Amino acid sequence: MANKWVYMFSEGDMSMRNLLGGKGANLAEMTSIGLPVPQGFTITTEACTQYYEDGRKINDEIMAQAMEGVKKMEEINGKKFGDLQNPLLVSVRSGARASMPGMMDTILNLGLNDEVVAAMIKGNPDPKFERFVYDSYRRFIQMFSDVVMEVGKKYFEQLIDAMKEKKGVKFDVELTAADLKELAEQFKAEYKKQLGEDFPSDPVEQLKLAIEAVFRSWDNPRANVYRRDNDIPYSWGTAVNVMPMVFGNLNDESGTGVAFTRDPATGENKLMGEFLINAQGEDVVAGVRTPMPIAQMEKEFPEAYAEFIKVCETLENHYHDMQDMEFTVENKKLYMLQCRNGKRTAPAALKIACDLVDEGHKTEEEAVAMIDPRNLDTLLHPQFDAASLKAATPIGKGLGASPGAACGKVVFTADDAAAWAEKGEKVVLVRLETSPEDITGMKAAQGILTVRGGMTSHAAVVARGMGTCCVSGCGDIAMDEENKKFTLAGQTFTEGSEISIDGTTGNIYAGLIPTVDATIAGEFGRVMAWADKYRTLKVRTNADTPADAKKARELGAEGIGLCRTEHMFFEEDRIAAFREMICSDTVEEREAALDKILPYQQGDFEALYEALEGNPVTIRFLDPPLHEFVPTEEEDIKKLADAQGKSVDEIKTIIASLHEFNPMMGHRGCRLAVTYPEIAKMQTKAVIRAAINVQKAHADWTVKPEIMIPLVCEVEELKYVKKIVVETADAEIAAAGIDLKYEVGTMIEIPRAALTADEIAKEADFFCFGTNDLTQMTFGFSRDDAGKFLDAYYDAKIFENDPFAKLDQTGVGKLMETAIKLGKPVNPNLHVGICGEHGGDPSSVEFCHKIGLDYVSCSPFRVPIARLAAAQAAIANK
Repeated sequence: MANKWVYMFSEGDMSMRNLLGGKGANLAEMTSIGLPVPQGFTITTEACTQYYEDGRKINDEIMAQAMEGVKKMEEINGKKFGDLQNPLLVSVRSGARASMPGMMDTILNLGLNDEVVAAMIKGNPDPKFERFVYDSYRRFIQMFSDVVMEVGKKYFEQLIDAMKEKKGVKFDVELTAADLKELAEQFKAEYKKQLGEDFPSDPVEQLKLAIEAVFRSWDNPRANVYRRDNDIPYSWGTAVNVMPMVFGNLNDESGTGVAFTRDPATGENKLMGEFLINAQGEDVVAGVRTPMPIAQMEKEFPEAYAEFIKVCETLENHYHDMQDMEFTVENKKLYMLQCRNGKRTAPAALKIACDLVDEGHKTEEEAVAMIDPRNLDTLLHPQFDAASLKAATPIGKGLGASPGAACGKVVFTADDAAAWAEKGEKVVLVRLETSPEDITGMKAAQGILTVRGGMTSHAAVVARGMGTCCVSGCGDIAMDEENKKFTLAGQTFTEGSEISIDGTTGNIYAGLIPTVDATIAGEFGRVMAWADKYRTLKVRTNADTPADAKKARELGAEGIGLCRTEHMFFEEDRIAAFREMICSDTVEEREAALDKILPYQQGDFEALYEALEGNPVTIRFLDPPLHEFVPTEEEDIKKLADAQGKSVDEIKTIIASLHEFNPMMGHRGCRLAVTYPEIAKMQTKAVIRAAINVQKAHADWTVKPEIMIPLVCEVEELKYVKKIVVETADAEIAAAGIDLKYEVGTMIEIPRAALTADEIAKEADFFCFGTNDLTQMTFGFSRDDAGKFLDAYYDAKIFENDPFAKLDQTGVGKLMETAIKLGKPVNPNLHVGICGEHGGDPSSVEFCHKIGLDYVSCSPFRVPIARLAAAQAAIANK
């Protein structure tokens, strides 16, 4: 046989994750350790890739092997697919290598048609059984129509709501067999209305279409967005799992649940989960009914519960990690449908990691490796100010599904959330329940509040993954999505009303409660200490103010890798002097204007050195084009004209002359220092005088400024500017009669600089990769405009990621590697870092470790992320 596309659960194990996907590998593993798994088969991720290569068709070979799998399933289960006497019904589920909760599709109860339904009912006269059959049938039509044929869910939900209203009941469970039979007929009619053809009755055709739908869902818009955010390559594909149905909706002796072996919100070592009697799995996850806590299962199904507790223990001891499990009880018998390492909040991840080390499940290194660095973001997120919170009274309570605090204006749709956030508004997205297509709005919102759904609903799982505050399942809200309003505790909230939600307690408050920043302590501190023990990369911060520098030091930064001096020019009194400099006619006038700025710059640098306590500080000289500093308002132009003794028209002429067609590749960076050496002189004086003062005040510190010349593309250019810096600095040091060391290095942000790094390294004490500009110049993309068309590139699969968010290792990375290989042999003391946005992105940090950088530098709040990512890179490359 050429290719093996299908594996029975009994043929695999957890090492085959790449081929069988996470779900398939874990079903196989649970089978191999003897847990009660309904025996089915997995169609491999390679078959998914083949499906796309074959123009989105399942070839005959794959389908034949799948039918072979069905045959084996029939033998194991003693039922036949499509048979009228004893029909085998199956579920078809996706299962990628990396867990993507709620992003791809599932179809339950496949294999039903009018004849099978009639035969099943005929074989069992119990009216409760008849209700179960019609319940399963209407669910199948609904899921198949939605997932396979892409007829929207809403059409069917409207029909169910209308039926409940007509019958005067609140829950689906209260509908009778006759009601459900009528619904099934209505669903089929809706299907025909939407698609112009009858609902397919051949089980084999149903199966083929369902498998295709799961493969197709790998490429749906929400899965693509999720993959981009979570670094999951498109090329991986998804597997498909086909397994016999076990029915949680069979009767009141049956049920379904989702559980975690530890609390995914806090990490506490206790079973946490939810259970519904007489329901199917989707009911728990979709939040159609609000479920009961797992502990109640013990009362309802004591034998199954006792077995489930044993299974939990077995799985934790087997995987040495917190497990997220789906299970069904059919006629009091337990069946395991899925297990995986559970998604958890950042506080839970840290607590679980520490507990697993203390319990002997993991080594320190394994514990460091198991935490997703991006998750740490949430720990640095705001919490409500304690005093304000004490004074506030909650108007309602839901489930604290994802921690943190959020306040903002109420919006009712994902599109509105994105649009309002774009305008700078802080919003809270309020929905009946979220669905996977809401992901962009969920990302834009400060927090998410839902009326339905439990701790394992889509909103809860996705929000936890994104680090967004979420309160779910607040059933007291009377929602009117159509008219964009809801009522809670007698108050009506409309679009734009202000609200605050607490994702830790689940409390909901009217109005805005102020928030405060988080701190590092306890388990966070313990895990970061392990990370620091194993990493070799240093972590610095990009900071322009003492407050930022101080925050970064608290979060573990070991220096400043980038201080952008231009940010210091924009304060009222400074900008006036700088504008005078720009509009001066002579060197003397320029120097006089710059002399006004000098004491301010010096004061800024002194404050930064103080904040860094002798750790390295890299100061980048003026970088942006001059037009960014000139006034645009008439009033400001007039003020400048008066100060300069020029006419308004003369000033306007100067401003117009500064306009460039492509300023990012124009007169900026070291090119300004070549044209106006007096700028570099003033900045050098400020840097060195500040260092002298702070060194005198703190004899035990080593203050050693690193002066960084931006945008160099040619060694002669660096030589020219460096000469100005060195002459000015040496004169200042001599005049002060002090011994002070300093370094002069450059930013590598133009491809030519990387390619001629051996020349440049002769003149530079250090290199720092400015990967924002280097990416811009390498791709020829404007980083301000590329966002307008990059979506088309993602859709066409030309790019999988935004190259400005995640370092392009093949192109930009090759230039970085080249620069290091050329530069280090010429200057063995050359130290090399990165200070573009990529310095805080985990996969980029790993790459920086691999190519031999000395440090990464990132914004203050990303410092812990970089520390952890650097440790993981060191552990992985051991």
